[in-house]
Amino acid sequence: MVAVNTRRQLPEAPYLAAATGREPGRIPVWFMRQAGRSLPEYRELRARNTMMQACFDPELVCEITLQPVRRHGVDAAILFSDIVVPLRAAGVEVDIVADVGPVIARPVRAEADVAAMKGLELQRVDAVSEAVGLLVGELGEVPLIGFAGAPFTLASYLVEGGPSKLHERTKAMMFAEPSTWHSLMEVLTDLTIDFLRVQLDAGADAIQLFDSWAGTLSLADYRTYVLPHSSRVFAELAGRGVPMTHFGVGTAELLGAMGQAGATVVGVDWRTALADAAKRVGPGKALQGNLDPVVLLAGWPAVETAARAVVEDARLAVAAGAAGHIFNLGHGVLPATDPQLITDLVALVHSL
Repeated sequence: MVAVNTRRQLPEAPYLAAATGREPGRIPVWFMRQAGRSLPEYRELRARNTMMQACFDPELVCEITLQPVRRHGVDAAILFSDIVVPLRAAGVEVDIVADVGPVIARPVRAEADVAAMKGLELQRVDAVSEAVGLLVGELGEVPLIGFAGAPFTLASYLVEGGPSKLHERTKAMMFAEPSTWHSLMEVLTDLTIDFLRVQLDAGADAIQLFDSWAGTLSLADYRTYVLPHSSRVFAELAGRGVPMTHFGVGTAELLGAMGQAGATVVGVDWRTALADAAKRVGPGKALQGNLDPVVLLAGWPAVETAARAVVEDARLAVAAGAAGHIFNLGHGVLPATDPQLITDLVALVHSL
């Protein structure tokens, strides 16, 4: 059955213009983790719910997603969720532990574990579809970004059993058991595609693929063990006609390969100048980023100076072939960030 496209037409939305190589009316700005612990209204809601409860409650997802749009006037909303939500919806026993992160009850360590994995159970993400529908009705002219964790980052959580700094078990499986590794990545690629389709079918205006841990890999290993699977995600969804962003942390050496994966926008962290990123990614892709999140802990003078530098760097990136620029941080908003600084930063970027 062919899904009905329920997406809105938002020709004037600065985010969508910049993400598709058109000239926006102003520099678009939004922030990863803009809906989160930096906001007192978020903390108040979350005090009464676990992370997983919040992610599967349509009304809560809608409200939390809208909070930074109301407060800051950002140019895009991103669906409030977590990258392990599709794992839970595929029957994986996963919980999000405060101050730890996702914890997997039974890690995937062998071919038999991979064979036992299931696909996305659509009825278990009805809440996500409902939340997207609610948001489309509330956001007006502000586009909604759906998202998913990339197959590699999901695989790392599954194999390690939780967050890891060195990803030893993950990389050991890649190198020692490549057949098992690629089988796992195929399952997770299907899961990621299906989860993004759910969001697009419900009305999301764009998507972003988060490969949070890809920076742990060499370029050669990324090309061998990860790129074919991430590329399939974008290839399967390219016909939907929405902007697609590919983002990872610490991926300076991978930017060229990430640009080849098929997204229309490549996210850049604060370690790489946007003008340099444009050369690495190649022409025709928009760039997103890349203010250091820690700058927002340093007070307004530092924020203003750094933000102006990012905007100027972005102009050099466009001159070097980038299709456009979306102002963002190089990673997520830190919990200790003063929300007023974020509001002021949005106003500054819009004025430049």
